[in-house]
Order: sequence, then C-alpha cells, then structure tokens
Amino acid sequence: MHNVVISGTGLYTPANSISNDELVESFNAYVQQFNADNAAAIASGEVEALTESSSAFIERASGIKSRFVVDKDGILDPKRMTPRIAERSNEQWGILCEMAIAAAEQALARAGKTAADIDGVIVACSNLQRAYPAVAIEVQAALGIQGFGYDMNVACSSATFGIQAASNSVQLGQARAVLMVNPEVCTGHLNFRDRDSHFIFGDACTAVIIERADLATSKHQFDIVGTKLLTQFSNNIRNNFGFLNRAAEEGIGARDKLFVQEGRKVFKEVCPMVAELIAVHLQEHQLNVSDVKRFWLHQANLNMNLLIARKLLGRDAEPHEAPVILDSYANTSSAGSVIALHKHQDDLPSGALGVLSSFGAGYSIGSVILRKH
Repeated sequence: MHNVVISGTGLYTPANSISNDELVESFNAYVQQFNADNAAAIASGEVEALTESSSAFIERASGIKSRFVVDKDGILDPKRMTPRIAERSNEQWGILCEMAIAAAEQALARAGKTAADIDGVIVACSNLQRAYPAVAIEVQAALGIQGFGYDMNVACSSATFGIQAASNSVQLGQARAVLMVNPEVCTGHLNFRDRDSHFIFGDACTAVIIERADLATSKHQFDIVGTKLLTQFSNNIRNNFGFLNRAAEEGIGARDKLFVQEGRKVFKEVCPMVAELIAVHLQEHQLNVSDVKRFWLHQANLNMNLLIARKLLGRDAEPHEAPVILDSYANTSSAGSVIALHKHQDDLPSGALGVLSSFGAGYSIGSVILRKH
C-alpha cells in the first residue's frame, strides 16, 4: 500500500465572461417579448406572465456576480439563449478534451511531471458530450498517456469521487499517478429562460494529479489523509436528458431535459448533511474541526457555504477559512471546489490541514482531508 498525494492542480478558464447586468438585460428582453406575444392569453388567464430578473436578485440569492462561458453571444441572444458550440469532426479533439488538455498541462507543470509519468486518466464531470468512446480515452490520446482512462459522473461531486477513485488506484499500486480532470460546460444544460436558475452556472475545467508520495517531487504537495463519500437519492436536482429521449417524442424539448431543481429543498436538506459528513470524517481521523485551516467547499451558492461553515465552526468563517470563487466563476459543478483549492493553497504552511468538499445532485457528497506537505 502506497501513501498518496495531490501533487499538482490546474485550471482552464474560458476567455468570455458574462456579468449579471448583461445576463439580466438579455433575460428581460426575452420576458418582455414573451409577455407581448402572449398578451391576450395572459389577460384571459390562460398563460402566466413572466417576471423580469435583476442583478440585485441574483447576487442576493446566490452571491454570483459574473460567470465565464465558452460562448457568450449565443447565451445573450434573446432569440436563442443557448451557447453556440459548433459540431466538430471525429478527427478533431472535442471541446471537453480541449478544456481538459489546458487544465492538465498546468497540473502536470505544477506536479513536475510529464505524460510519461501518468498511468491513468479519469474524466469526472456532470455532463459528458457523448456516450462513447470515453472522453478520458480521448484526453489520454491527446496527451500521449499510456495506461487506462474512463469517465465518471456524480454530478457536482464528480471531482471528490474522482479523487477517491484515483487515490485508490495509486494506493493499491495499479498506477503510479492518475490525472483526474473536470471539464464542465455547465451552460449547455442550463435553461436561460428560467428566472430561478438562469444565472447559476458558468464553464471551466480543473485538473488534479494524484500520485505516489515516494515518487512526488512537487513543491505543491498535499497528503491525502482520507476520503469519505455519501449518496442519498433525491429528485430535487435532476436532468432527464438522455439517449432514450428519442424513444418518447412527447418528452422532447420538455423543461426537465435541462437542469431543474427545488432550490429551497436542496438548501434545507443538503447543508446539514454536508456539515455532518465533514464532522464525522474528521472525527474518524481523530481530528477536530478547529484543526482545519481551510475549507474548499463546492461553489454553488454563497449562502449554503456560509451556513455549512457556521454549522462546522460554531461561528461565521473568516474569508480565508472558506474562500469564495463563485462570485466570478458562478457554479461550475464539480470544478468549483477544485478552483477554490487551486487558487487558495500556496499560502498555507507545511502541516496545515484542509478539507475539500463537494455536494450536489444525487444527493452526492464528498469529503477529502488534505495536509500540506
């Protein structure tokens, strides 16, 4: 059995950013046109009028101020309100692969590794652009990595679940090092015509190198003290899009073929589950919550993170204890907690403890306890 470390992280950020004001302007233009087109039906009570959004509402509800996206023009076009991502030939690398390569190259550089040092690739994300061949095998080919690759999806918890899977492979001697990447084009499954959720997601990709401690040479190492996962079935976050849609014509284009959630139920049910899982995980390793210097929490909603930290600490967290990146990235699904780790790790002293945690659809919750090398 080998000791395992995270030796490098990487981040790909799309070039385009959409502010709340820009998003609201597009959404409200759509609402005004819809209400005008359906004025008679609205007046008779047959159709419900749509309500405009506002930047103040978005920031109050989520803490989000802007988000990075792979395509801006398609999203902001009130007649389209969907990212425009061109089809690529089978001979071209796909968009998820392209994002993964960019993040992976950063992670490899920080780890001081090359493709020759990696024995496995895991692509862990909420939405895969196809059923097969696995995107991970495409990434493996693009980077020239020998070994194995596979895809996995546990929604917003995909990264922590992927870290555990990679850590197990390295610990058992099945791989010297594994590249785990999280290419998230979240705007592709977001309904930009839904006032309650049109602002939630952005796009990004993160990468993590997990390797044997005795082979690691990086200056950015974290010992993986332990991982703990939990799932509990819930329909409160769901997306019913899939290959069987074509077999039921009546469902094509329905609202549930994009992201849908019962936000208030999610908030009420998930926050205590996350706090309890982290607390129990720390206890299992004879650690106290007060020992933890940093919580890299899933970046979905600022109010959720504030509440989880308060439940754990018994007080409000200081900004450096639970860093926030969702104000500028929005919810990037599985990539969010890793973005927080990537951007807020170098200031920690040797021996400092941190917890990387994700939570989302499933419900799925992951906790990874890390110690700065």
